Amino acid sequence: MNGKKILFVSSELVPYLPENEVSLMSYETPRMVNSNGGQIRIFMPRYGNINERRHQLHEVIRLSGMNLVINDMDMPLIIKVASIPRERIQVYFIDNDEYFKRKATFTDTDGNLFPDNDQRAIFFAKGVVETVKKLNWTPDIIHVHGWMASLLPLYLKKYYSDEPLFDTSKIVTSVYGKSFDGELDQDMIKKIAFDGIPEDSIAALKTPSYNNLLKVAVDHSDAVILAAEEIPEDLQNHISNLEKPVLPYVSLQEFEEAYANFYNTEVLK
Repeated sequence: MNGKKILFVSSELVPYLPENEVSLMSYETPRMVNSNGGQIRIFMPRYGNINERRHQLHEVIRLSGMNLVINDMDMPLIIKVASIPRERIQVYFIDNDEYFKRKATFTDTDGNLFPDNDQRAIFFAKGVVETVKKLNWTPDIIHVHGWMASLLPLYLKKYYSDEPLFDTSKIVTSVYGKSFDGELDQDMIKKIAFDGIPEDSIAALKTPSYNNLLKVAVDHSDAVILAAEEIPEDLQNHISNLEKPVLPYVSLQEFEEAYANFYNTEVLK
């Protein structure tokens, strides 16, 4: 991995959120790349339940201040950064008062999905790309973790298809076990189509379920990693029919060599 640039984009990340499959691998994978001489950038949403004082988040004025259009609404983009001290890893946080100030991640106190989770996902995808453009940093690999980040492959391949910064970047999506029941807003497909993305690219999102979000993500990725032992059967079957590299599940104890080999021999070949 020496000298390779890898952009990690994740829904969740320890130590900022509780440990689960997504948040742990979103930490361990960049740590592995970092320790093997790779250059990394990590992005995640700045949810309101992240303690900014404890983790020493601060706004980066030169990267903030842009407005992103989400479903015909101008939404201000705020960028914050923090460091994971023991690993010397910097993390960029995508923030907006409307979408991320609430003191929760994906659901309310009754466990109901937030009705604007679809818009939050669109905002996150656009916010990451616009910030990386400002950083003028060309990644060799863009590695996506978690459903809140699942629109990034679609937006890179469709909305930002003419952006030269990402011309040679390869997209990898890690697929985890089902993380929410139910569906996002039924008008999600219209909000994405508002950005000029053809509806036939996102037909699955007529039913915006977890499985269908991940189907759209892997369809627009260059490679796929199965990051959990149990993947929903419908999603597993969809991935099996893809003509692109797929890394089967490997345990946390064995992932470092497997992921590094997959990056080098399948993704960057």
